[in-house]
Amino acid sequence: MPAITVDDVLVLPRLPRLDESTTFRPVRRLSTAPSGFEGEGFPVRRAFAGVPLSELDPFIHLDQMGEVDYAPGEPRGTAWHPHRGFETVTYMIDGIMDHQDSQGGGGTITNGDTQWMTAGSGLLHIEAPPEQLVMSGGLFHGTQLWVNLPRVAKMNPPRYQDIRGREAALLTTPDGGALIRVIAGEVAGHRGPGSTHTPITITHVTVQPGARVDLPWRPDFNALVYVLGGRGTVGVDGRPVRTGQLAVHGPGDALTFAADARQDSHTPALDLYIMGGEPIREPVAHYGPFVMNTRDELLKAFEDFQAGRLGVVPAERLPHTGGQGPRP
Repeated sequence: MPAITVDDVLVLPRLPRLDESTTFRPVRRLSTAPSGFEGEGFPVRRAFAGVPLSELDPFIHLDQMGEVDYAPGEPRGTAWHPHRGFETVTYMIDGIMDHQDSQGGGGTITNGDTQWMTAGSGLLHIEAPPEQLVMSGGLFHGTQLWVNLPRVAKMNPPRYQDIRGREAALLTTPDGGALIRVIAGEVAGHRGPGSTHTPITITHVTVQPGARVDLPWRPDFNALVYVLGGRGTVGVDGRPVRTGQLAVHGPGDALTFAADARQDSHTPALDLYIMGGEPIREPVAHYGPFVMNTRDELLKAFEDFQAGRLGVVPAERLPHTGGQGPRP
């Protein structure tokens, strides 16, 4: 169950009813995310596996982390690792995670929060469950999206945005059949709190069984619909989708999708993570934790990392504070 919800969606602003001139986007590609493990062994689905970067631009990578209900002693995170040249957007649907970096930043995200890290010129970073979650176990479910930076911003100083779940713009459909959480960008005039270098929109939509959503979408953005949980259909031809599948859409003015009337008891509704942005259309050189424009820039990133120019691992882990580190 997503943490950010409302008791009565009918009190929320509503999407407009779309007129007959609307061009709904077709589904260009449907893929299924392979499962794997990240960091010290927490389970992930690689949502963009097998999809060409040209169809993802300006996005690079998406992991669905969990959903898993850990027993005591089981929760795991990542080891210290570097980043340069892009942004990580970590969205915690349920559960809690601490983060810390080599510049003294750190904090906690929990149910419905987003930690938006612009790696820019580079830093070292770690993400891990807090000690109390390791001791007690519990539910852990989230996503991490990598957003490319344009060439002119790749070497900008690192910075954070600490977005609390309550800050997301909330709206619903004309019939109240869905809850739409706008994390960044704009949907039908409702703007989310995330600030981006490249124009993008990120939204988490929960569709009740049997309900349908017609979602206006900027024509100059691409459109990626990832199924976090549940079953339903996407596109005007009603392509069936289920947990762990990604629908890449073609051109148009709006998206359309619906939840199956019957869902599993574990996933009572259709949950979608929807992303779109203005393509950067620059060369991409991507290897491991670095996203640059050329191979020479990748080599320079590795050299800087090995020379300690991206920072050094602090001697002590930050205490659990619930806040965020300083912004450069």
